Amino acid sequence: MLSNLRKFGVNNKKIPILNINNMPCSKIRAILKRLKPYVPPGRNYSSLPGLVGNDIKSLHSIISPPIAKIRNIGIMAHIDAGKTTTTERILYYSGYTRSLGDVDDGDTVTDFMAQERERGITIQSAAVTFDWKGYRVNLIDTPGHVDFTLEVERCLRVLDGAVAVFDASAGVEAQTLTVWRQADKHKVPRICFLNKMDKTGASFKYAVESIREKLKAKPLLLQLPLGEGKAFEGVVDVVSKEKLVWNRKSEDGKDFERKPLLEMSDAKLLKETTEARNALIEQVADLDDEFADLVLGEFSENFDLLPAEKLQTAIHRVTLAQTAVPVLCGSALKNKGVQPLLDAITMYLPSPEERNYEFLQWYKGDLCALSFKVLHDKQRGPLVFMRIYSGTIKPQSAIYNINGNCTERISRLLLPFADQHIEIPSLTAGNIALTVGLKHTATGDTIASSKSSALAAARRAEREGEKKHRQNSEAERLLLAGVEIPEPVFFCTIEPPSVAKQPDLDYALKCLQREDPSLKVKLDPDSGQTILCGMGELHIEIIHDRIKREYGLETYLGPLQVAYRETILNVVHATDRTLGDKRHLVTVELEVKPNETCCVTPVLKYAGCVSEDLPKASQEAIENGIHSACLQGPLLGSPIQDVAITLHSLIIHPGTSTTMISACVSRCVQKALKKADKQVLEPLMNLEVTVPGDYLSPVLADLAQRRGTIQEIQTRQENKIVIGFVPLAEIMGYSTVLRTLTSGSATFALELSNYQAMNPQDQSILLSRRSGLTQVL
Repeated sequence: MLSNLRKFGVNNKKIPILNINNMPCSKIRAILKRLKPYVPPGRNYSSLPGLVGNDIKSLHSIISPPIAKIRNIGIMAHIDAGKTTTTERILYYSGYTRSLGDVDDGDTVTDFMAQERERGITIQSAAVTFDWKGYRVNLIDTPGHVDFTLEVERCLRVLDGAVAVFDASAGVEAQTLTVWRQADKHKVPRICFLNKMDKTGASFKYAVESIREKLKAKPLLLQLPLGEGKAFEGVVDVVSKEKLVWNRKSEDGKDFERKPLLEMSDAKLLKETTEARNALIEQVADLDDEFADLVLGEFSENFDLLPAEKLQTAIHRVTLAQTAVPVLCGSALKNKGVQPLLDAITMYLPSPEERNYEFLQWYKGDLCALSFKVLHDKQRGPLVFMRIYSGTIKPQSAIYNINGNCTERISRLLLPFADQHIEIPSLTAGNIALTVGLKHTATGDTIASSKSSALAAARRAEREGEKKHRQNSEAERLLLAGVEIPEPVFFCTIEPPSVAKQPDLDYALKCLQREDPSLKVKLDPDSGQTILCGMGELHIEIIHDRIKREYGLETYLGPLQVAYRETILNVVHATDRTLGDKRHLVTVELEVKPNETCCVTPVLKYAGCVSEDLPKASQEAIENGIHSACLQGPLLGSPIQDVAITLHSLIIHPGTSTTMISACVSRCVQKALKKADKQVLEPLMNLEVTVPGDYLSPVLADLAQRRGTIQEIQTRQENKIVIGFVPLAEIMGYSTVLRTLTSGSATFALELSNYQAMNPQDQSILLSRRSGLTQVL
């Protein structure tokens, strides 16, 4: 029997300790039944009904300001730089969580999947909405692992700004380069946050220099750190010449002081800050003509008289123009520097109306939105994330999907907050919405209010294109801008526990494919097996785990295999004649040769005599036949790439079906490929290994055995950075080997570089190992 009944949280009041030694069990049960259940503090991020005196904000209280006060931002970085921890602090200081979550404890808001909490990494991007000092911020926390690069890509596609988080002890790392290039591709303005300033080995100077050298960016130092490593206690605001010091006794980092730097007490620091401010003013003046005129006119003799507001406005313009990046610093884990980061987000990153989206003029205020992510909810069904560029979305309204050419109805409209959502009556331009009821909309689909609205926008785009002498296809591409899906590099077979469970597996894979377009599922026509294609070992492992947990299926994975490609080395000719019956007759003559430039799909050319008066249906049949023939090469059954096909002769008997044309062309291409000299192409990976100097030799020796090519060995404080290339086939299971070689002290990052030809010896070994086994990619 319990000796005491401890404190229960009911309406935020404490119940006095009750002596229950002599109480009957029935009475204890009655007391417990009357008590409301204890709510764990770590996951409360909106006001719960029944809780009185709650000091956290309700999601219903989120403001709806004018579009100028909306910020759509993403947090992006290399794995383990502190993205999720920074997001957790942002939500806490903005008042939407009760307590600080921790990645190691598995209780953060944005890492809500079981797999994320177990591994301590972000797998899915998660959206949260909150307000800060009169601004509404829609924030997306993105993954840092290379296997989930698509998650970053599709989020950056719809964001107006980004915060790049860096480990101050490591500076720019491998995946930092990848996400930075993605942000460049989508022209996303960004600011840099040098995190982990409290970490041993943290170096503000080194991190800034790596941004300048590796990212080819111009850093604007808006802050200086007060100490580094364990001595880190706060930051200096260079713009306002103030120091921000956090109270050592404050456990949550809310308590900090902002003090102006004085000659009496901070002479050395004031001098250093003044020099940094003057350098910042000169740097911004070089990049912004309006600010340069102001500085040279009124403040040329004394930069100290320049108001902070004028400098901040100029930094905002420079950030928006992407000619430089503001740099801030702090330690999210130690709760220092996050509030100034929030201020910088609202001050320097653009609002939706400041981004120049050319296609908006074509819609004239009508609804224009882009779906960028789909989730499957067991209760609600598919949840579609949308970025609204113009117009308004309301529940129970019909929308037109331009890509799918279909009309659907939105049943409910939700405001996203990680895995918690609240229903809202409408959402305007510039925001990110979560919709329920769309069964056919997929990632990258453009949404309009109606088909007539979409056609009107297309006509305006076409007229604009004619004025500017553009191709119509460009206008169409802008109208239907989507997300580029990377090709998978790994594949394996997946089988259900029994034949009866195959439909359930097919449904699970269909749902997961809609959520994650980088996951490809194919059927082996010879064995009938289902083949799973993914971006890496972790990607396929996560998919396998999700099928088990979310769909209750104990599936079996075959051995993981590399997605090879094939090509040819010489020019070959082939002729084929297909006779179905009296009505179907096709004769084809074509040439297949290596293409000079790299291309995943075959390049089709028509000889002059063939292209004349060839019906569109016949052209489509020819293209289908060529593509189907190039899906399986003659060596490994891998896709064919880097080939050009020229059609020299095509004789079609009147009444011949397009299916027969396609079959004949496909057979003729296959015949040509078998005659040619063939070459296997293997995926080559960019590899970056961070290893202590003591373990460098065994790591290099191991890479040499794996057919690795070392490009460069850099020094980063006490560590060595090995940069090179290694074939993907040789790197499977490398994490375990690397941990063993370095006693767990080394880390590595991989990224697909390109496909390269295997040497004859390695190709011969591969073919002999795979002989008798046909695998379809």
